[in-house]
Amino acid sequence: EQQARQQIERLLEACAWNIQDFDAVNIGAVRGVAIREFPLRAGYGSADYLLYVDGKAAGVVEAKPEGATLTGVEVQTERYSFGLPEGFPAHRRPLPFLYQSTGTETRFTNGLEPDPRSRGVFAFHRPETLAEWLTADAASPGSMLRRRLQRMPPIASGRLRRIQLRAIEGLEKSMAGGRPRALVQMASGAGKTFTACNWIYRLIKYANARRVLFLVDRGNLARQAHNEFSQFDTPDDGRKFTELYNVQHMQSNRLDPVSRVCITTIQRLYSMLKGEAEFTGDEETSLFLGAGLFPCPLPVSYNPALPIESFDVIVTDECHRSIYNLWRQVLEYFDAFLIGLTATPSKQTLGFFNQNLVCEYNYEQA
Repeated sequence: EQQARQQIERLLEACAWNIQDFDAVNIGAVRGVAIREFPLRAGYGSADYLLYVDGKAAGVVEAKPEGATLTGVEVQTERYSFGLPEGFPAHRRPLPFLYQSTGTETRFTNGLEPDPRSRGVFAFHRPETLAEWLTADAASPGSMLRRRLQRMPPIASGRLRRIQLRAIEGLEKSMAGGRPRALVQMASGAGKTFTACNWIYRLIKYANARRVLFLVDRGNLARQAHNEFSQFDTPDDGRKFTELYNVQHMQSNRLDPVSRVCITTIQRLYSMLKGEAEFTGDEETSLFLGAGLFPCPLPVSYNPALPIESFDVIVTDECHRSIYNLWRQVLEYFDAFLIGLTATPSKQTLGFFNQNLVCEYNYEQA
């Protein structure tokens, strides 16, 4: 467990948390403070790390040795969330943000969400992200994305074909149920990107998704997607999508902070995660065609410039071509809903999306 704590502390520091001992605490030193071995109320023991955000307690981290099964630890951290002694300031009680970690594996439970359940995350969220969630919830309880997804208005079906409407309904039902991954199968020519534009517009307008990543595996697909968003007339407003929301077709390795939709290749995204200032590789050749060039999965490490909360939703176009054995760690780096679009899903594709096929419209049906 001590080895795990060393790994956990390195990861906490990379995610902008300042680690302090209980007997030498200065919670006003920085925005996010992680206090070691924080003693809780009588009968509750002590938290391995108590997380303070803007001077108030917000969550706990429970450390376990590598190899421990973390799904069973959620109950322990939930108990700790009730153990903060009286007199200590807290954003709310019980504490809402619960992490369980071995340093190499981390799980997270967000008590602000409906039906909170633990999920795997690559790293910890940054203090400003937790502060943003707490502020939004204080102003409007139930304002988390997963709650807003349960309150979506009816779909304006006027311009949608029946299969496109079915795909959007399936996606929204899946996300409202908290399912982290979903797959849409639509035959070529059925309008996958047009369907995605309709659905992403609803996500941003009605669920206030902060940023959606539209991911492809070659440059011409990125250009096609950007053109589709640029030409998309919003169904209720009538203006173009790009008149209402910033859409970034990434030509550099810098994420525009005001973009609501980012379109890029998985090659460039991996380059950004590696911390490269510019991408010098090939975006015009499909990764599917070059699969033999990579003998083993490419490593991914935490990058403070691109934290795990950078995107709320990731849409992977033509996802049957993504080489999940080699590139899945790039997708799984982010704490986001993963949505796949394809005409021809393979067993591997279905497996990656947890067999959650929310819409099936194959060539024969088309």
